[in-house]
Amino acid sequence: MRRFFIAGELADAVTITGPDARHIGRVLRLGPGAGLVVVDKAGRVARAEITAVEATAVHAAVRERLTAGHEPPVKVSLAQGMPKGDKLEYIVQKAVELGATAIVPLACEHCTVRYDAAKQGSRRERWRKIAAEAAKQCGRDAVPGVEPVRTLAEALAMAGANTDIIMLYEGQGGVPLREILAGNGASSYLLLIGPEGGFSPAEAELCRAHGARIATLGPRILRTETAALAALAIVMYEKGDLGSGR
Repeated sequence: MRRFFIAGELADAVTITGPDARHIGRVLRLGPGAGLVVVDKAGRVARAEITAVEATAVHAAVRERLTAGHEPPVKVSLAQGMPKGDKLEYIVQKAVELGATAIVPLACEHCTVRYDAAKQGSRRERWRKIAAEAAKQCGRDAVPGVEPVRTLAEALAMAGANTDIIMLYEGQGGVPLREILAGNGASSYLLLIGPEGGFSPAEAELCRAHGARIATLGPRILRTETAALAALAIVMYEKGDLGSGR
C-alpha cells in the first residue's frame, strides 16, 4: 500500500496536498475507496481510505492506527564529503533506505565540487526530494533531513554531547569500525566520510580534537559512495538493525 507523509497531525480525517496530491490523482489515478498509508511528522502511522480527490488535495479517512516500527534503534547522521557528479543523489537515496537519520553534505579540502549559494539551494531541494521518495518507498516512519552544505567544523559543532563521532580515514591510527562499535552503548552517531580525495591530515586532526575516533573498513580503499553505505550498514547491523536480531 502506498505511503505518504502528511504535514499536520494524524486525525480521523487527513488531507494530502502538494505534489503528492497531484501524484495520487493524476499519476496513480486513485479515487474514493482506495487505500493508502499516512504518516505524520511525529511518526504516527495509519491506514486510510480516500474519500475525495481534488485538483490540489486528496482527502482521506483514517480507518486503522498502525504500530510504527520502521525506524532504527540508533540515530546516525551521515556527513558526506561532496563527491563529483550525481553520486550524492545515490548516497542520499541509499542512506535513507539503510536508516540514516540525517544527511549532511560536507565541503572538504579535497572536494572538487564547489556550489554557489543558488546552486546549493537547488541541489538541496533535489536531495530532499530524493530523501522523501526513498522514505516512502522503503516504509520509513520519518523523512530524514538533508542539511545545507556544511564545513567540517560546522558539522562537528552540530554533534550533541552524547553523540559518538566516527571518521573514516585511510591515514595512520585507524581502528576497525567493528571494534569501535563493540560494546559501545551510544544511541547517536555522526559518521564522517571524505570525498574522492579523502580527508586531509589537517581535517583528521580537527576531528580528533573534537573527540572523533578514526575508523577503517579494512585493507582496501573504497570509493566514497561505497565507504559511506558500507559504514552505515555496519553501524546499523551492529546496533540491532538490518536483520541482526532486533
